[in-house]
Amino acid sequence: MFNVLVVEDEKNLQKLMSAVLKQNGYHVLCAKDGMEALQILDTSHVDLIISDIMMPNMDGYTLTDALRKSDYNLPILMVTAKETLEDKKKGFLVGTDDYMVKPIDMDEMILRVAALLRRSRIINEHRLTVGEVELNYDTLTVTKGKDSILLPKKEFMLLFKLLSYPKQIFTRQQLMDEIWGMEAETDERTVDVHVKRLREKFGHFTEFEIVTVRGLGYKVEKKI
Repeated sequence: MFNVLVVEDEKNLQKLMSAVLKQNGYHVLCAKDGMEALQILDTSHVDLIISDIMMPNMDGYTLTDALRKSDYNLPILMVTAKETLEDKKKGFLVGTDDYMVKPIDMDEMILRVAALLRRSRIINEHRLTVGEVELNYDTLTVTKGKDSILLPKKEFMLLFKLLSYPKQIFTRQQLMDEIWGMEAETDERTVDVHVKRLREKFGHFTEFEIVTVRGLGYKVEKKI
């Protein structure tokens, strides 16, 4: 279970965000400002932070800047009451990963949290093992025994993503948004092409299989 720290001084919003996150399977910690957040981080493991900007004692910018200078690389989703270029620029300069504007759409918040955690997992783990098969993110290789296959980056990220969440169904659009980016000018057929190439390369592997879920997308089934 992922631990999410909600840093928000508005009590009703803090309670709502906490309740929605818990309903979606996250363990939630809460702080009313940046100072309290730092105290929690000293004693608890946190996978992701959702932080308001305007707070007493220590605001979201100062909190984010302090964490990055202390080598905390966990994802930070910043919440702001106004969407201006200067706000975003300042936030990204101090090290935030994503932005949401109040009033917060809770469904969108859950999607953004999930996307940030998936990206963080790929970046931080670097390796994924399935039986005798090892995926190495640093070298973009898939190794089994003495054989090693170097993959193009998009193919590797697609395989890594599917194998990270066995049996979970991903729509083509989800895969496009996560791996190619929301602004990509390619269409969903690109995912089909990459899946076809992966099947050609790993169809003989006994450890896993990429399965087409009719009308939805793809998932991986582990065979071990």
